[in-house]
Amino acid sequence: MTEHTQFERAAELIASADGLIITAGAGMGVDSGLPDFRGPGGFWGVYPALGRARIRFEEIANPSAFISHPRLAWGFYGHRLNLYREVEPGPAFGILLDIARRLRNDCFVFTSNVDGHFQKAGFDRDRVIECHGSIHHLQCLNRCKNDIWPASTFHPRIDEDAGELLGDLPACPRCGGLARPNILMFGDFGWLDDRASQQWERLALWRQAVERPVVIEIGAGLAVPSVRHFSEMQSRPLIRINPVEPEVLRKTDVGLRMGATQAVQGICGALMEAGFLDK
Repeated sequence: MTEHTQFERAAELIASADGLIITAGAGMGVDSGLPDFRGPGGFWGVYPALGRARIRFEEIANPSAFISHPRLAWGFYGHRLNLYREVEPGPAFGILLDIARRLRNDCFVFTSNVDGHFQKAGFDRDRVIECHGSIHHLQCLNRCKNDIWPASTFHPRIDEDAGELLGDLPACPRCGGLARPNILMFGDFGWLDDRASQQWERLALWRQAVERPVVIEIGAGLAVPSVRHFSEMQSRPLIRINPVEPEVLRKTDVGLRMGATQAVQGICGALMEAGFLDK
């Protein structure tokens, strides 16, 4: 099947749908210009201080790091928070938003990304599931209460050479103890999932009104397969966009071996040719 034929097939699936389920993994952020952490070399290249200490991603993205090395842990997550605030979502976000708005029930987003970029790009905040949480929200490390609060007043300053947070560590407003990101980390038994639970409830309500959804999955790999599993569990037509692992299980699905922007632009072009979108 040629690339153009694949775009046409994806466009046909979308044109026959009454809603989109957009699922996205780390590849969506990479396509927006965020760094790629695949392999220790890639991670340490972005965070050389952690590389010098031979600290792997799984070790710093871990609640235990906030106990043993709080300034280093917040150096990593503080840098991420600043980066996600500064970087603008890539063009694929806007194109998907435009496509979804042409459908009767618009879309619902399921993402393992913690960057908040779907909301930043204009997607309805009440139609996003962040299955691993959000860096834009905090919680108490000790779980003194099941409270989650916005990180909007926290503006971390980072010693780039040491990879550590400068100034005061963020504190829980109730007990004064250390605050941590409301993100599901490795080996994490203390993550508060209240926000995610509410998001799941809203998805269930949305799905009751949608008869013919189509799943568009972008940049979701097999290393942490949360997004891929969710996509396949929908038992709906699937358009899988992935430059490395685009394989699909059914002949009726579409697998596009490319990045988010190229794929979404190609699908958009096919929708224009079909008269679904204005040229």
